[in-house]
Amino acid sequence: MRTYGKALSVVAVAAALSATLSAATMASPASAAVTIKMERVYTESVWESMGIQFTCPPNQVLTGRSHYGDERARTTYYCSRILINDEQVQVHAGDWTSPQRESRSDYSAPDHQVIVGRWHQDDENGDTRYRTAALYWQGRQVLLTDGDTSGEYKESSHSWQAATGKVMTGRVHYGDENSKTWYRFATVSFAG
Repeated sequence: MRTYGKALSVVAVAAALSATLSAATMASPASAAVTIKMERVYTESVWESMGIQFTCPPNQVLTGRSHYGDERARTTYYCSRILINDEQVQVHAGDWTSPQRESRSDYSAPDHQVIVGRWHQDDENGDTRYRTAALYWQGRQVLLTDGDTSGEYKESSHSWQAATGKVMTGRVHYGDENSKTWYRFATVSFAG
């Protein structure tokens, strides 16, 4: 009888261990927390009033912009790559937006999209367009959360760079180069 009792105990332990291992195996590795890093890797200054279409290099996004002077001065763009668990996020750029007059432009990228390019022609009466992109990691869309707007900057004398973990999602500008500019930004996140 004692042998039967011990055999039952071993069977019960084996069943419990099997259930525990199955549950651990079935847990999705994507449900684990991820580490998101941003690396500023590219900067370019352009004569944007000449109608140059600036787009960040492949798989990079806009994280900053600076401008000093009137429309004849250069504008500098700052691009960053996004890494999740040390693997680069894929950036799927779309088409250019319809033009807006720069002196009264107010642009926000669609939900969960980031700005990767800007195209401006002439002075404050010229047109401005933006190029946005969706972000993907391991085939799943990366989300942008906690959208916000920066304080105001004088267009002809400023440098703006998104805080760590944030990307540019929009821009507002009214008036000429002595008027104000605001930037929209959001936090990169991934729901496993």
